[in-house]
Amino acid sequence: QVQLVESGGGLVQPGGSLRLSCVASGRIFTIGAMGWYRQAPGKQRELVATVTSGGSTNYADSVKGRFTISRDNAKNTVYLQMNSLKPEDTAVYYCYAEHVLGVAGTGDFWGQGTQVTVSS
Repeated sequence: QVQLVESGGGLVQPGGSLRLSCVASGRIFTIGAMGWYRQAPGKQRELVATVTSGGSTNYADSVKGRFTISRDNAKNTVYLQMNSLKPEDTAVYYCYAEHVLGVAGTGDFWGQGTQVTVSS
C-alpha cells in the first residue's frame, strides 16, 4: 500500500522559513506529478505548487517568489521550501502524488497533512 507522509510543519514568525518534506513509501515503480495543497480554516483546499517527474514546476500566484518546490525521484520525496512566510500562509498543508504506479496498480494519493502556523 502506498502512503505519503509529510513532515516539517510548525509555528513560525512572519518573515520566517519552513521546509516541508513528503515521502511516498511502498512498492513504487514510478510517480507522475507531485505537489502541495493547503486548506485554511473555513476555506477550500487550494493548490500551492506542483512538480512533474521531469522537474517542471507550477505555483499559485500567492506564493510565487517565496516558495520553491523540488523533488528527489530516487527517494520518492517532494519538498516545499517556504520563505518570507505570511500569516495568510497559515493552513494545513497536504502532499499529493498522482499516477503512482505500484505493485497494486496505479492511483492518486494524499498525505495526512501537516499544520503550518505563521504568527508572532
